[in-house]
Amino acid sequence: MKASTFLAACAATAIIAVQPAMAASEQSAPPAGYTYNLPLDLAVEAAQEAVRVCEGNGYKVTATVVDMAGTPKVVLRGDRSTVHTGESSFRKAFTVVTLGPMFHFETSGAFFEMVKTNPYAPQLATIHNVMALPGAVAFMVQGEMVGALGVGGAPGGDKDEVCAQAGIAKVAGRLPQ
Repeated sequence: MKASTFLAACAATAIIAVQPAMAASEQSAPPAGYTYNLPLDLAVEAAQEAVRVCEGNGYKVTATVVDMAGTPKVVLRGDRSTVHTGESSFRKAFTVVTLGPMFHFETSGAFFEMVKTNPYAPQLATIHNVMALPGAVAFMVQGEMVGALGVGGAPGGDKDEVCAQAGIAKVAGRLPQ
């Protein structure tokens, strides 16, 4: 058998053997390197709802949605909110996506509580862009965190977090699986 014929036969056999394995893996897990992409329209809608709920309570806020890399996807600065609300909303959301999976929390309020009770946790709050204040909530899909919505500007992070929860609740049932 010629070398070229032998190589062609080996390649055909490899393709046949790999195809069923690929089909099985496509059904059970995303391909290597896959990152969930929160749809822009749902991210905007969640942020709008958070700002709307806060404004309904008289709070002038900014809402920021970040992806799992901590990159802002949406920043909505409500009317008459002050400049610092943007940084605050981002840092709260960033805290959830960067530390939440490791320390098993889905809100920045949970991190805030951890900082008060764990003698080592306050040091985490000194990391660049981490903020130990309530006000951010994770987007969850099939038990996995896929992003976070942070709110800043209400007179207390607990109030910001209520608005963030409202934003997440508005779209949670429509997030792609």
